[in-house]
Amino acid sequence: MADAVDLLVIGGGINGAGIARDAAGRGLSVVLCEKGDLAEATSSRSSKLVHGGLRYLEYYQFRLVHEALAEREVLLRSAPHVVWPTRFVLPHSPQDRPAWMLRIGLFLYDHIGGRRTLPGCRALDLRREPEGAALAPGYVKGFEYPDCCADDARLTILAALDARERGARILTRMLFETARRDGGLWRATIVDAASGEKREIAARALVNAAGPWVDQVIGRVDGAKTKFSVKLVKGSHIVTPKFFDGPQAYLMQNHDRRVIFVIPYQGDLALIGTTEIPFDGAPETVAADEEEIVYLLAAVAGYFRNAPRREDVIEAWAGVRPLFDDGHGDPSAVTRDYVLELDAADGAPLLNVFGGKITTFRRLAEHALHKLKPFFPTASGDWTARATLPGGEIDDGDFERFVARLAGEYPFLPPSLALHYARLYGARATKLIGAAASLADLGRRFGPDFYEREALYLVAEEWAETADDILVRRTKHGLRMSADERAEFASWIESRAGGDA
Repeated sequence: MADAVDLLVIGGGINGAGIARDAAGRGLSVVLCEKGDLAEATSSRSSKLVHGGLRYLEYYQFRLVHEALAEREVLLRSAPHVVWPTRFVLPHSPQDRPAWMLRIGLFLYDHIGGRRTLPGCRALDLRREPEGAALAPGYVKGFEYPDCCADDARLTILAALDARERGARILTRMLFETARRDGGLWRATIVDAASGEKREIAARALVNAAGPWVDQVIGRVDGAKTKFSVKLVKGSHIVTPKFFDGPQAYLMQNHDRRVIFVIPYQGDLALIGTTEIPFDGAPETVAADEEEIVYLLAAVAGYFRNAPRREDVIEAWAGVRPLFDDGHGDPSAVTRDYVLELDAADGAPLLNVFGGKITTFRRLAEHALHKLKPFFPTASGDWTARATLPGGEIDDGDFERFVARLAGEYPFLPPSLALHYARLYGARATKLIGAAASLADLGRRFGPDFYEREALYLVAEEWAETADDILVRRTKHGLRMSADERAEFASWIESRAGGDA
């Protein structure tokens, strides 16, 4: 057996990738195993927000909101290509939460997180402001507050890339099977999902960041003890053509007091979500059902003049949020905070991660390494708050200036393609484009703004193996491609896997 590594991380979602990154940057030897693709589940099916969580104030989760607002600033600096500022408009009517309550909440939102780069909140007269033009008659007052949108799957990939470049081994499509303590080490068995071949890894510490599968992993660890669990909550989203002008997003207060986001998505589309429904099935089977789609459309119809209809829905998806089970029966009231549980009673430590959200993944990872510090006393200190994620080193964080510079360096790129490369790859777009001097140099065209060179780059650099890895997670090209184009691309990538390309 090879020498033991310091850390075996189970789970390739945002928390697992973040922990692997942080640990590798401290000089620890790290292996991460993921049973499928990186960000295949919860971490690619969120509401695409890096935000403080305005509504969490209603449940007095001040610590979480404070931390999330501070992390919003950190991520905006470290990954300005995949995290970007967005103004959120909150229309108000007498049937909604009282205006005084909203003003207090927005005041706190402005002041408890150390806001430095984003503008403050403000009141809106929706009869005069352009943000009110798309709203149904009757919405006169409103509020505007700042937050950020993000590409959740790419954020996860970037964290994994950074981990690998700092020495971590990232093993995708490797299922964690069992682990047992043996002489102060963990002896873990992982299984190749394709071949069934088993591999044993020795590790000084085990981190269970399996998200919706965290309880299952605990059950596969010999002698593991826990007093916690997760509550699985299903959240569904739909994508429609954009039905309002302007770059702003909207937050709506539905009749059942749930909040619904309407967010500009991929340029000319709108992302609408989310539902919150207790879920007790297998997380890998989750899907948006018709009742949820109708619910989201009805919520939007109560606010907008030209709301989308059922036939306008381009895509629907659902994710399972593994929320820390704090005993609340109402899914909306269950905490979005995280709990880290250390089990070291029998020597080698096991760290279980319960809960968490995209926005706080970096801080969660930092806290995880603090928990493990007694077992790795020579590991270096905190570093991620000051670091950029791969591709984030762009023109002092000025994304618009970077796009213009990239377009100038590669004048053959159509504006939409230059923006696409800049948004997904940041400073590493030049590595993807390489010496190309024309569109023909980018190879076969699979669909709008999708060329062979990008697909080859994702296979070579970002663990992509299947059509969905590329069309759904690492890019959103699938939204723009016809069924025939998607099928042709699937055949192409399958032929590469078979060695025929």
